[in-house]
Amino acid sequence: MALLQSTPVSVTTDVFQEGDIRYKSFPFPDKSKKSTSTTPSPPKPLLIFTPTVPGLYPVILFCHGFCLRNSFYEKLLGHIASHGFTVVAPQFYEPLCYMLGIVEVKCAGNVADWIAQNLQSVLPGNVKANLEQFVIAGHSRGGKIAFAVALGHAQNKLKPSVLIGIDPVEGFSNCKLGRTFPHILTYVPRSLNLGMPVAVIGTGLGPEKKNIFSKPCAPQGLNHKEFYNECKPPCAYFVTKDYGHMDMLDDNPPSMVGKMSSCMCKNGTGPRDFMRRTVGGLVVAFLRAYLNDQREDLEAIVMNNSIAPATLDPVDYLPA
Repeated sequence: MALLQSTPVSVTTDVFQEGDIRYKSFPFPDKSKKSTSTTPSPPKPLLIFTPTVPGLYPVILFCHGFCLRNSFYEKLLGHIASHGFTVVAPQFYEPLCYMLGIVEVKCAGNVADWIAQNLQSVLPGNVKANLEQFVIAGHSRGGKIAFAVALGHAQNKLKPSVLIGIDPVEGFSNCKLGRTFPHILTYVPRSLNLGMPVAVIGTGLGPEKKNIFSKPCAPQGLNHKEFYNECKPPCAYFVTKDYGHMDMLDDNPPSMVGKMSSCMCKNGTGPRDFMRRTVGGLVVAFLRAYLNDQREDLEAIVMNNSIAPATLDPVDYLPA
């Protein structure tokens, strides 16, 4: 672990508890209502989390995992929004349908540019989107999409300033056909020219099989460890030792797809609430450090990772 300055650091932080900023979530467009909006439709259906307290807030584009719904992340994304962030979560495709990786990357880029032109018009009055602080984030395959967008594969005009990968996965096999396009990993340490701060949050059980008949959801050589190894400073790395690849989702997500999400990957034995609050808190702490230059929470976690609800091991932080 990189050494931090030897100044005293508080070992308490509020990031692992829900914030005090009121927020709401809503789909856009809302198919259940007759639309009267003059705002152009986004490239993909969106689930938007926004503070309702007047202010200027950073914007996070969040990419869901393979065959999952954006709504499965409501508690996690709500936790982040409650600390003063607007989160836009597109639904790239219907679960159980397949979309080529490069198509998902292009869709994410198109959503980013829709955000630049149209997000403000759907937010509550006196709530302003700070597009100077635009973040790209994602889970699982969505984490890999976030890396691809940050590397310029989407050719979007709105460029992110921070990247967050939550248990990112490059594919299901190390063979060429087992990796989704575009290929991101180079297997050369510190080789990714991202040009922005990066946080990688991994899971300890992601590389393990659910049972003898299954494959790992986050295989070795394609998962968080390799993504982090290829990031240049400033970058941070946290692994939730006792939790699995899907444990940051809501409890018992509805629908057959939601039930399948709990069966596909090895799960932790602890409450998912601990996992969600840990992941949400790490995201908030990292963004506070690199968007607002408020590093107290991040440094407190790095120096005493036992303050997180879930066990973090290993933890690494390489400042610029």
